Amino acid sequence: MSSDLTFITNEAGKSLRDRFSVLLSDDTRFFDCLVGYFFISGFYKLYPALESVEKIRILIGLQTDRTAYELLERARQQGELPLESHAAVMNQTPKNVLAEFEKSADSIEIETGVHKFVEWVRSGKLEIKAYPGERLHAKVYIMTFAEGDRDKGRVITGSSNLTQSGLQDNLEFNVELKNRADYDFAIAKFNELWAVAVDVSQPYEDTIVNRSPFAHFTPQELYLKFLYEYFKDELNRPAELEDIYVPDGFKRLKYQEEAVLSARKVLQEYGGLFLSDVVGLGKTYMAALLAQQLEGRSLVIAPPHLLDKHNRGSWRNVFGDFRVPHTDFESIGKLEDLLQRDVAKYSNVFIDESHRFRTETNQTYEMLAQICRGKRVILVSATPLNNTPRDILSQVKLFQNGKNSTIPNVRNLEAFFGRLDKNLHGLDRQTDREQYFSAVQANAKATREHILKHLMIRRTRNEIMKYYGQDLSAQGFKFPEVADPQPLFYKFSKSENDIFNETVRLIAQAFAYARYKPLIYYEGKREQREVQSQRNLAKFMKILLIKRLESSFHAFRLTLDRFIRSYDRVIEEYHKGYVYISKKHINKIFDLLETDDQEAIDLLLEGDKAERLDAKDFNKDFIRDLENDQEILRSIQAFWKKVKRDPKWETFGEVLRKESMLKKGKVIIFTESKETAEYLAGHIADEVEAKVLLFTGSSDESVRKEVIANFDARAFQSKDEYRILVATEVLSEGVNLHRSNIVINYDIPWNPTRLIQRVGRVNRVDTTFDTIHTYNFFPTEESNDLIKLKEAAEAKIHAFIEMLGADARLLTEGEEIKSHDLFAKLISRKTITGEDEEEESELEYLTEIREVRDKEPDLFTRIKRLPRKARSTRLVTQENTAGAKAFPSLLTYFRQGRLDKFFLAPPDAAEPVELDFFTTAKALKPVDPSEERQSIPADFYTLLEKNKRAFERATTPDLDHATPKHRGGANDAYILKRLKAREIRRYHGFTEDDELYIQKVFQLLADGALPRPTTKKVADALRKEIDPLKVLGILRRDIPALFFQATRAQMTAHAFSPREVILSSYLLEDIQ
Repeated sequence: MSSDLTFITNEAGKSLRDRFSVLLSDDTRFFDCLVGYFFISGFYKLYPALESVEKIRILIGLQTDRTAYELLERARQQGELPLESHAAVMNQTPKNVLAEFEKSADSIEIETGVHKFVEWVRSGKLEIKAYPGERLHAKVYIMTFAEGDRDKGRVITGSSNLTQSGLQDNLEFNVELKNRADYDFAIAKFNELWAVAVDVSQPYEDTIVNRSPFAHFTPQELYLKFLYEYFKDELNRPAELEDIYVPDGFKRLKYQEEAVLSARKVLQEYGGLFLSDVVGLGKTYMAALLAQQLEGRSLVIAPPHLLDKHNRGSWRNVFGDFRVPHTDFESIGKLEDLLQRDVAKYSNVFIDESHRFRTETNQTYEMLAQICRGKRVILVSATPLNNTPRDILSQVKLFQNGKNSTIPNVRNLEAFFGRLDKNLHGLDRQTDREQYFSAVQANAKATREHILKHLMIRRTRNEIMKYYGQDLSAQGFKFPEVADPQPLFYKFSKSENDIFNETVRLIAQAFAYARYKPLIYYEGKREQREVQSQRNLAKFMKILLIKRLESSFHAFRLTLDRFIRSYDRVIEEYHKGYVYISKKHINKIFDLLETDDQEAIDLLLEGDKAERLDAKDFNKDFIRDLENDQEILRSIQAFWKKVKRDPKWETFGEVLRKESMLKKGKVIIFTESKETAEYLAGHIADEVEAKVLLFTGSSDESVRKEVIANFDARAFQSKDEYRILVATEVLSEGVNLHRSNIVINYDIPWNPTRLIQRVGRVNRVDTTFDTIHTYNFFPTEESNDLIKLKEAAEAKIHAFIEMLGADARLLTEGEEIKSHDLFAKLISRKTITGEDEEEESELEYLTEIREVRDKEPDLFTRIKRLPRKARSTRLVTQENTAGAKAFPSLLTYFRQGRLDKFFLAPPDAAEPVELDFFTTAKALKPVDPSEERQSIPADFYTLLEKNKRAFERATTPDLDHATPKHRGGANDAYILKRLKAREIRRYHGFTEDDELYIQKVFQLLADGALPRPTTKKVADALRKEIDPLKVLGILRRDIPALFFQATRAQMTAHAFSPREVILSSYLLEDIQ
């Protein structure tokens, strides 16, 4: 090899950048580059050495799209460059520049280099052309020295492009040529190519100045870009549903069709969703429209009365009216029968009243999980989150794996909800009240922002009236006004009040409920879950007595008599030497408590003597507490024998007779107690109106038909035989009763969700009434002062909850409500509509960017073309930023795949704060759309780097995936431990299929794909068996084959997506 050749490899002390620095600063007049790739973002590495160079020419290859390439290739073959080929080069250049900036690093050095590049292009010092012929792969750098220098110039050629990697980072192989002949050949060839190349200096300059991240964008433009990016998918949706059939007379409402379009997209992404518009907006119709859009056979699972062919609004009838093909319908209670058939034929599963499946610990849930596996799952419920965030977890796991979900940034759902549970650990509902309720609210917010945001379609009436009101009016629809609920006070005399208060105290605090929890006193060995089940039963019986007392004196007396008879029998058996334990029907008893079937509970408790224990194995506290309870019951019974009247009925009867609205209109009266309902119906028939329709859990199908005919405005055969309907909770879901506009709650609805469901029976989108009226009963003391009546009623509610202590959650059915707030909630229209008038809505912002698209197309086009990493400034006040403690701060919008996140970096050492959508929107939206962009301070990149690190931390997957640490994980962990045990791992009798099967079980456990009843059953069986083949047999027997299917979300999951910076806004304090 000739000794005058110098090799440049980017190894230590031999970088191409270092060599250029020497040559370029050493009397070089002209610098010509012939390169396949040129990145402006790498220019900053070289420009200091080019300051003294007189002229720079850069000739690049052009990375084109297919259309441009074909134009250029045709031009090359014809020997000329027609206008369209020239235009293709000019159009491709900005694309290449913008694509480069999207991927480049973010630093002040790169930005300085970019500004220097523009400066030199404008002055003429730098020219850049693109060669439009064959793809250019050369890497040749020609330096021409000044006249009279040691030689004419130098040529460097080899593997390096004019990029940071080529200049110093990569291991390259370049050679420096010093011979005159080499220089002459290189410069001649360069000039030849330069002559036919297309000058792209102006497109480069224009793109950098006007369209790159370094361009000047106003605060308003950046705000609109934020809206465009956030709502891009909604903007790209079709304007309306296509190829749908609607029955004659059915009005196509925009809000319903847009819900279906959104639902279709969510299903495609996640394999399931919550269809959760507030009560009365037509979710069944939306589901039918959605079913028309889905391929494959559908299955509808619903309570039996919602499948009734006599109910005009039932699933069976609505799907029939909309001609939804290939659909089967099955009752919630017949899942076992369903599994005996071929459930694999279904692609879509619609589950009505999905909140019934908010716990995964029972066999019904396990069966439903099998049915849903591998299918699209549509959960229909206005109230999916009724008690705690774990209500949502159980339902989401019907279509997502518990520890390997596809929900952005929440791969491990079990861990996420475990952290929410931990937020409440150590907090007492009574003693740490404010902190406790603050944690409850924070958990609900986290569930909405991280889970439901991606999976739920939910709009309120307020939103729909605001954003779709014009369409509703055009179609002749309107929502009725919902009047504030009217309190009805029934007044106790002094003696009645004393008896009532003392009864509450005895029930809540003195009574032991020993008859319902004998295992607490048992001195032998029992499983802990049996003991806990009895503790739970005792608590539920306490709540039952409280509810009966408030419901009606009549229901309370009957319940009290049953308690006394039951205690008498248990004490009698004890003295004979026996204690009977009912465990066979314990879950059934809890179900009956839900439906208020006290008689059936008694029959199960007395009739199911599944196990007889010896009385001597119980400690003496048992009989002591039994007899003390019996004494308390008899003393309460004696109290109530002194009460000779029923002030609640007296008040109600008078209201029914005198209130003009209640004398004329159709009236619906709800009570939780069947006995109260029967009592009311009898008294109303005797004293107010002879014909009263009564519907309870014991009513047969003929009564249900009468309810529909007399109270459903869309009934097939309308009747007008009944004006007053008395019903229990069984009628509060799924039945339209909108020939009435009056709902009376005879009992206190301790869980406000019940109010939403009850009033939802009459508050329908197609009602003809202008106003919905609600009445709620409250006990109070004698007074002629309305304020004192309210105060006394509120005090009684407070006393109920406070005396129950931690058990108050059972009274409110798990809903966390402060005792001081409950009365206010029950007389608020917000509660009965299920919506908060002040609730923020994304629809407001979606409407704003849609209006820009429709009314300002030029502006929309500009916004759409703003680049990734666009930036601007905002003059803001402290109130705008919700988390910024000082100014200036940098707000950055990031994306990874489907995940959008927003971070605000303060200027000090504090960590960035993650913001939600609404806070981000308020911070970015200028008060004055004409606000000018300010100069961006020098620490922009420092703050951007802080935000980027925060985003990276937030999007790094949990390391505890596949580690079953959280609730329900003990059985998972035990199964994994057994399968990893030496006797299984080293057993050589397994076939290859057996080994593959065991690996699949490992994966199911790692993914959190098995419901708790399944893992419990498997773990219990494994504890009794050590033989490897029998262990395998247990797995094959007890893990249903359906669980080995992938979820629909797994089938359509996207590959890993890179992290992107969408835009940034530098927030400066507005000192005006």
